[in-house]
Parts: sequence; C-alpha cells; structure tokens
Amino acid sequence: MKHALKMLFSAVFVFFLAVPMAYAVIAHDEAVTVAPNLEWVDPYTLKGDKDLLRDYLPENSDGSINVVVEIPAGTNAKWEVDKMTGELKWEFKEGVPRVVKYLGYPGNYGFVPRSLLPHELGGDGDPLDVIVLGPAVPRGSVIPVKIIGVLRLLDKGEQDDKLIAIQSGTPLAKVDSLEELDKKFPGATDIVSTWFANYKGQKKIEILGYANKHEADKIVKTSIQAYKE
Repeated sequence: MKHALKMLFSAVFVFFLAVPMAYAVIAHDEAVTVAPNLEWVDPYTLKGDKDLLRDYLPENSDGSINVVVEIPAGTNAKWEVDKMTGELKWEFKEGVPRVVKYLGYPGNYGFVPRSLLPHELGGDGDPLDVIVLGPAVPRGSVIPVKIIGVLRLLDKGEQDDKLIAIQSGTPLAKVDSLEELDKKFPGATDIVSTWFANYKGQKKIEILGYANKHEADKIVKTSIQAYKE
C-alpha cells in the first residue's frame, strides 16, 4: 500500500512539474512577434495568406535573395516550414515542442523559397538554409538579403550547408564578403561557426569551413534550378 501511494505521489508530482514547464515554453515563444500576414492556427502552427514555401520568389530583380524567417535572431524555439502545407510549425521532439538547449540563434534563421538542394548534389533534400546576420525580425517575415558566403558542415554525416547573408538597412548592410565581415566585425565568422558546432551538443556537427560568395551563389542557382525540375 505504501509503495502504491509513493508511486502515485511521484506520478502526480511529475505531472504538476511538467505541465507548468510546458506552458512556460509556450508562453516564452508566444512573446516572439510574428509577421502581420500570419495568424495562429494553434500554439504550434502559423498560417499566412500565402504558402511560405511556394508562393514567394527566390530572387528579386535587384539581385537580392528572399528569405523566409523561421527562427528570429536570439531565440531558441525550433520552428520550420511544413513542406506539405507551406505553414510554419513548431517542431516536436519526443512529444514536446523543441527548444534548442544553447545560446539563441546568432542571426535570423530561415530558408530560400522555391529552392531545393537534393542529396545527389550534396544537400539534405530541403530548401536552402540561411542565417541572416542583423537584428531580429518577426517570425514568418520574408526579407530580401545579400548572400556573402556559405558555412559548410556535416550533420550526422550529411552535408547541411548554411548560407551566410546580410540584412539590408542594418550596420552590416555594406558588407559584401566574409573577409569584410571579419574586418569590420572581428570574430563574427568564428561566432557563427562556433554556434553551429555546439547547438546540438558537442561533436554532433562537423564544421568543414567557409566558402566565399562565388561558391554560395553557385549553390543558390543550383538549388533554384533543382526546385524547378
């Protein structure tokens, strides 16, 4: 009898401990602003007036690239586009909303719409990932950026490159290359690579190094063409 009561007490204790924590996670993320054209379907889903993956152009006439922001700079909640619906959804891991257990993202993290880097071309079969350096913008924003390079990395043995981009209208706007970035903001590339090397835990991500704007532009063109095909 005592053993049964002890087990019941433990279960109740864990429940009341877990529930506030779950609500705390949701409350924390709801504090993040979202783009005005998005609406909450539920605490884990944001739907826009357009399909975020398919209804926006990847490139603009001025040469800039469009990026859909899934995760604003400085935040930890792991949101991603749903490839079936084009909505933004909070990723779940082991039954709970995923929160990166590390420092907040070092830039606005998102993807290039209408892009695809297939496995046979060294990608992961998903839209191109981009980290946009600059102040945080609302989740779901579609912003024009300037690509300045690419961080090459392996995630579980698969290539999962991250384009490095600059947000217009910020102190970084005049930066045109990774070399300029480090000259004007010493250590910036080290900060980004260190973050990606550690955000999933030690030795989970292998950093292969940076490649320049020319290489990044080739990846963008290849990925946009692969999506069309």
